[in-house]
Amino acid sequence: MPVTEIRPGAQVAFFGLGKMGTPMSRRLAEAGYRVRGYDVSEPRLRSWASTVPGAVAAPGPAAAVDGAAAIILMLPDSPAVTSVLTEILPAASRGAVVVDMSSSQPQSTRELASRAAGYGVALVDAPVSGGVTGAENGRLTVMAGGPADEVARVTPLLEVLGSRVTRVGDVGAGHAVKALNNLLSATHLFVTCEAMSAAAAFGLDVPAVLDVINTSSGRSGSTENKWPNYIVPGTYNSGFTMQLTIKDMLIALGIAESAGTQSRLAAFAAGLWAEAAAAIGGDADHTEIARWLGWR
Repeated sequence: MPVTEIRPGAQVAFFGLGKMGTPMSRRLAEAGYRVRGYDVSEPRLRSWASTVPGAVAAPGPAAAVDGAAAIILMLPDSPAVTSVLTEILPAASRGAVVVDMSSSQPQSTRELASRAAGYGVALVDAPVSGGVTGAENGRLTVMAGGPADEVARVTPLLEVLGSRVTRVGDVGAGHAVKALNNLLSATHLFVTCEAMSAAAAFGLDVPAVLDVINTSSGRSGSTENKWPNYIVPGTYNSGFTMQLTIKDMLIALGIAESAGTQSRLAAFAAGLWAEAAAAIGGDADHTEIARWLGWR
């Protein structure tokens, strides 16, 4: 049976209009999708509707999904996703596809996919990496999990949001890869902060050190992006919080535990991040870990 792709002109419901959801939904509207948005924050919803041309603010969750071919979720965690899906699945059109782009628990995602199927609705998990900047310029990396035909249906939509869309496995695989990616990212950032603090204390010029490392074997997203763009300038506004970082690290640890694999360094790193969050607050930008570690 041929795949019916969800292309511009289709109606899309978008839940979660925060730092990531707003630029993502704007790109979809600009690409020609008919976007109907909803957020639990009424001021945020009103602001979104006034700044995203052609988009419509829905009066409630059920109204948002009425007639939608795709339902995109960009929410904080699995409990929020579960709460929204519990409310909207009875109102969703049969044949619709839920695209959970949140950072969710893989096992919860599998359970929700089974529940959605009972309503004739497919679920694809498609979390992203690339931050607010990537969301604004459409250069996110999208890690998709789900049946190949359902991922293919939403690929045109996902390609508006990301420069790389990769199906990494069945339902839940996308969320697993995202959590493992963020575990690596957080661990890289922590040790990069320690290394750059040592470099500064030794009298080295940190931007020069970063330039060398970024053409050497120690480079990472932290040396290439977070330190030069958010930490050295002192803006600390990457758009991703301490709380979300720790949440994803714990999801990754849960994957390792269920698989029976080693995670000693990961567990230690998660403990250090939790200590930092307790000191500076879970709502602080995650790049502020550098200040907690003694950076100026």
